[in-house]
Amino acid sequence: MAPPVTPFNSQVIRDAFPILGRRVHGKPLVYLDNAASAQKPEAVISAMAQFQRTSYANVHRGLHTLANEATQAFEDARTKVAHFIGAGSAEEIVLTKGATEAINLVAAGISQRLEPGDEILISELEHHANIVPWHMAAQRTGAILKWAPITPDGALDMDKLSALITPRTKMVAISHMSNVLGSVQDVTAIVAMAHAQGALVLLDGCQGVVHQSIDVHAIGADFYVFSGHKMYGPTGIGVLHGTPAALDALPPWQGGGEMIEIVSKERITYNVPPFRFEAGTPAITEAVGLGAAIDWIQSQDQAGLHAHEQALLNYTMEALHGVNGVRLYGTAPGKGAIVAFNVDGAHPHDVAQLLDRSGVAVRAGHHCAQPLMTALGVTATARASFAAYTTFEEVDLFLAALAKARNFLL
Repeated sequence: MAPPVTPFNSQVIRDAFPILGRRVHGKPLVYLDNAASAQKPEAVISAMAQFQRTSYANVHRGLHTLANEATQAFEDARTKVAHFIGAGSAEEIVLTKGATEAINLVAAGISQRLEPGDEILISELEHHANIVPWHMAAQRTGAILKWAPITPDGALDMDKLSALITPRTKMVAISHMSNVLGSVQDVTAIVAMAHAQGALVLLDGCQGVVHQSIDVHAIGADFYVFSGHKMYGPTGIGVLHGTPAALDALPPWQGGGEMIEIVSKERITYNVPPFRFEAGTPAITEAVGLGAAIDWIQSQDQAGLHAHEQALLNYTMEALHGVNGVRLYGTAPGKGAIVAFNVDGAHPHDVAQLLDRSGVAVRAGHHCAQPLMTALGVTATARASFAAYTTFEEVDLFLAALAKARNFLL
């Protein structure tokens, strides 16, 4: 049963996150690095600690009480994930150590079916986690890696993407929402284009799952991946959703315990999905934390939360638009709550360090998206990214700190 929903109230939400009471350099912490990793509510911290105190054991193969309790908690987390993203069943959910591992798992399996001249299509928007595994797959197999370009406002060029999908395309791997620009892709349309040519689709949902309500059944992708730590859960846990057909066709990646059915000197038979892809002892406590994060998210007014994030985004973009010396990147309609920017004549690292002196935490660098930086004509940007607990007062503190930094640097 879903927990009761609390009407959206940013202050009540803030009170649930212990770290937000910190001061940095004598200033209240303004944490705007949520696209990299979000903070954790007390409910997640406590759930993990309580599990370690009372029920921790290894899962699936034990028969004693603690093993049974741990297995139940682990599988409950899998079920919560399935319900949260609209999966058909818990068997469609593979629990990994992160989105990066999930993409590598798929890329390694798909590589066994690729031949020289086959094509893999990705985009200029991708995080390195959705680039490097496909480079490696192309190098191993002789497949061709193709790139879908972006438009000047930072969205995918859908016409050019459509033209790049051919009968030679075997995989289309695209981010649902850019981790740098916040642009949200029409993933349902992309899936339809790819499937019309017989290609599989993997969607990197690390940002999308945080800022949108996800229904993987409606989207229709073969694979949808995301990580726990960006959605108020712990690090070390991620999710690979696969359709039953896609998972059934995927060979095992790592070998070890749990992923087997029978092992003899002569042969090995493999377990069914999702267990086929979960070799060894999994991240048990982290799975419990992910389940607690989902419970916390579902206890909130998600429509109100998403509206709040959009209001923060609009307020910030309007405040920075036209400011002398500040350059914004990513203005596509419907984008998520991420603001990438630079101060003319200043390195983003210097901007970030000056903001930190005012207690404001932003990210600076290439954001694991160097091909996107090349497309934008820069080597790096600064990035402010918002979350459920971000307030308008914090945005004002960020804007004031940026103005101070800008005056110092220019």
